[in-house]
Amino acid sequence: MKRALDSFALLAFLNGEAGCDRVRELLAEAQETACDMLMNEINVGETYYILSRKRSPEKAKYFLEIILPGLPIYCVPNDFDQVIAAARLKAEYPLSYADCFAVETARREGATILTGDREFKSVEHLVSIEWL
Repeated sequence: MKRALDSFALLAFLNGEAGCDRVRELLAEAQETACDMLMNEINVGETYYILSRKRSPEKAKYFLEIILPGLPIYCVPNDFDQVIAAARLKAEYPLSYADCFAVETARREGATILTGDREFKSVEHLVSIEWL
């Protein structure tokens, strides 16, 4: 099964917050079985800036250069059509723009979004969501 992480899920894992055990379990499963664990580049950027603000720029850099490459996560790039698809979602639903990229990635890849962010309630009819 393909899964798409949003920043909420990855930050829960990194910060040892509620849901971190489930994220850890799924990352281990992805490592062992080569199942797809995806994260849009925009959501990676969101994780970076949150870490930079809450911890420090140095710790955010460490995440980007050391931690992320060691995780079995494929960072999904965006082309112009995908940016516009996310913008269309933003125009229609009460989601952050970054969350719209997670939704668009999940739709495009046939993946389930892994999150605990309640903003995603508004798009449960569009994508499968596994709640943390």
